[in-house]
Amino acid sequence: MSNTTLHGSGGYVIANITEEQVKKADLGVGKLFLAPIGKLEEQKITKHYCKICEEEFDSPPKIHLEENNREEVADNLVLVERGQYNCQKCNSTIGEYRVFEKQDETGEVGNARPNDLTSDSN
Repeated sequence: MSNTTLHGSGGYVIANITEEQVKKADLGVGKLFLAPIGKLEEQKITKHYCKICEEEFDSPPKIHLEENNREEVADNLVLVERGQYNCQKCNSTIGEYRVFEKQDETGEVGNARPNDLTSDSN
């Protein structure tokens, strides 16, 4: 594990992450990103920086759970949890996370589910 800077839309966090998490966070643009990793354990985050406060804090951001409803987003893929990392001082969003789960770990993930926004107007 190494202390790594992970960028979000509203700042960054510095966290102890595994090599596997580093690979997930690398989108090939020279920075590592928070969102692809999913939810990090609070004790693994050592610092956070907020663009609004323009300040680095020696503590993890607050973790805010937005949804926990097990929504099927594709064949064999369920969105388990969605949340945000928020600044300890001003509560602005540092970054977001999503936790996904395969319903069948041995199966492949298939097509995305439509939003079922069909209209019945005839």
